[in-house]
Amino acid sequence: MLTFNASSPERPDHPERTCPAALPKRPDRTNRPRRQNGGFTLLESALALVIVGVGIVALIEAHTNLSRANSWSTQSATASYLAGEIRERLRKLPRHDPVTGLFIDSTNTLIGWSIEGGAGVPLADYNDVDDYNGVTFGAGGLFPGPIDAQGNIITAVDDSGVVITIAGVAQPMAGWSQQITVEKVEPTNFATARAPAYFRTASGVTPGITVDAFPLRITVVVWFQGISDLNPLEMARLTWITP
Repeated sequence: MLTFNASSPERPDHPERTCPAALPKRPDRTNRPRRQNGGFTLLESALALVIVGVGIVALIEAHTNLSRANSWSTQSATASYLAGEIRERLRKLPRHDPVTGLFIDSTNTLIGWSIEGGAGVPLADYNDVDDYNGVTFGAGGLFPGPIDAQGNIITAVDDSGVVITIAGVAQPMAGWSQQITVEKVEPTNFATARAPAYFRTASGVTPGITVDAFPLRITVVVWFQGISDLNPLEMARLTWITP
């Protein structure tokens, strides 16, 4: 007959068990400081400010570049327009003075090149192409502003298209100028410029060329100087040949 000791911790029909009292106790975490839910640390806040700041700086830089590009595009279009107006005006004129022409007198002096009468004559007296040699319309020139194909001073307008006036007087385009150069060139090589008094005598089978028979190369350079510009900037250049 088998007997069991009630005080024995083990029973022969069960595997060996460990007393719960012998298990290691979990550390008490109740006294540890707990992080507030939904809050940000100082480092997280600083990092967020840096990210937002970089985004704002990038946005401002992009806006500045876009404004600069739009301004340059507008100025470029204006410069092309001003150069084209000079070409339209000059293409209707004879190369040299329609009355006196271009010739060398008995004292070997060239007569008829550039404006007759010198600086200060009215624009209506500029009646042939060579009269415009060395002339500047607008800033730094003899005339207060750029001109159109009809010879009128182009007035300035505001962003709404209203003509800008001071004391009731329309103001010319500020900062813009049209600079014109007229040169005689070789008939067979337009890249070779000749002096205004140059002519060629006949030689053998080569015919001569009189002083007034050379083609003319006209170059118009449009300049612009804004309020913040130290020097005027070349905005457009237009060159053509009048045979």
